[in-house]
Amino acid sequence: MSTSELPDDPHEAVREALSEVSVPGIESDLISAGVVYEIDLHGGNLTVIVDISPYPAASDENVMTAILEVTEAIPGIENVQVEQAGPDAELRTSVEDFDRVIAVASAKGGVGKSTVATHLAAALAADDDVALFDADVHGPNVDRILDVDGPVYATDDGNPIPIAHDGLELMGIGLLQSDVPLAWRGAMVHDAVSDLFGDTAWRSDGTLVIDLPPGTGDVVLTTLQDVPVDGLIVVTTPFHTSVADTNRTIDLFLDEGVPVLGAVVNMAEFTCDHCGEPNDLFEDNLSDLSTEVLATLPFEAEFQERPEVGSAPDGVRDLAEAIETEFDALAAYEPPADAVDIRGLDPEPRRDRVRETFETLESGEQFRVVSDRDPTPIRQYLANLAEVEPAAIEPFEVRRKSPDAWELTTVRP
Repeated sequence: MSTSELPDDPHEAVREALSEVSVPGIESDLISAGVVYEIDLHGGNLTVIVDISPYPAASDENVMTAILEVTEAIPGIENVQVEQAGPDAELRTSVEDFDRVIAVASAKGGVGKSTVATHLAAALAADDDVALFDADVHGPNVDRILDVDGPVYATDDGNPIPIAHDGLELMGIGLLQSDVPLAWRGAMVHDAVSDLFGDTAWRSDGTLVIDLPPGTGDVVLTTLQDVPVDGLIVVTTPFHTSVADTNRTIDLFLDEGVPVLGAVVNMAEFTCDHCGEPNDLFEDNLSDLSTEVLATLPFEAEFQERPEVGSAPDGVRDLAEAIETEFDALAAYEPPADAVDIRGLDPEPRRDRVRETFETLESGEQFRVVSDRDPTPIRQYLANLAEVEPAAIEPFEVRRKSPDAWELTTVRP
C-alpha cells in the first residue's frame, strides 16, 4: 500500500478509480451501476460499502478484488476494507420511522437555503444517522452542492433507494431528473413529491433534513401534509424585505402546527481580503424578525466548498448545537397550569375531560387544551357544547409546542 500523502480531494480520487472498474455481471462501471453504496475515508483508512443485490450474476469476490486492486494504488491509502450494504429488508419506506424531521425553509430564493441545509445535514451526520431530502422541485441543487450523481436504483418493489455519500443518504427530484428543466404544474409537483416522500427506501432512521423550495407554495404545503415535521429552520439575510417575508413564512408553519426552532441569518457580513475588516452586506433589520436567531453565517468561501461530514464550518457547528438545545427544550415542554391535558387518553375520556372543563367556564373566559395530536377538530365539539356555529369559537389558536404536544387556546363564547 502507498505511503504517500493523500490527494487534495481523496473522495474524488476514490470515485474516479472505482469509475474505471468493471466486473463480469455488471453492465457498467461500479460507480455508474450504483454498486458503490458509500465511500468512508478517515485519514489513510478507506471503507467502501457496496450493494450488488441488483446484479445477481456478479460475484462478491470479483467485486471485492477489483476494488482492493484499484484503491490500494491511490497515494496515501493505507488500509482498505470492502463491506456489503445491508439487505433490502432493512430499508424503510416511511418518513415516520425517523426520530426527527427538520425542515429548512426560506421566503425567498438566493439566500443560501440549500447551502445551509446541506452543511447542516453534514454537521449533524458527525453524531447521528442522517438523511437529506431535496424537495426544491423547481431548483434542485443539493446533489450538485455535494457533487453526487445518479443513477437512482430501486428495490424489487420499485421503491427508489437513496444515494449514500460520505455518511449521508440523499434523495431528491434532481437525482431523478438530472439536467432536465422542470416546468411542472401544481398537481404534477404534488404527486412527484408525495410519491418520493412515501416511497423512498431509506436505510437511515435518525434525522431527516428536508430542503424545501422557497416560498409557501404547493410543495411546502404538501410536505406539511405528508411529513411529520418536528422543527423548522428558516434561512434569511438581514435585508428588510427578506426579514418581512420570512415572518410570513414563519406564520404559515405555526398555523400548520410546526414548531419553529429559529432562524439562520446568512451572508451577514464579509471580511475584506485586503484590510481584514468585517463589512456588513445588508442593513441590519433583524430586530423585526419574529423568531430566535440560532446562527449568523458570514459570506465566506468555505461555505461554497463541498460539505463533508466531520468538517463543518464554525457557524454550522454552532447551528447544529443550537438545534440540539432547541429540541431538548421542546422535549422538556410542560403544559400551562390551566390547560386541560388530554395526551394519552382514549377518545371518550378525552371528550369528557374537555366537556367538563369547558362547561364550567363563563362567557369570555380562556380555555386551553394540550393534546398529543392536532386538536383542531375540537372546534366543532366546542361549538356543539356552546350551541353556536364553529366560527363563533374565536379566537382559535393551535400551536405545536413539541413533537408530542399541541396547544389549543380559545375562549368560551
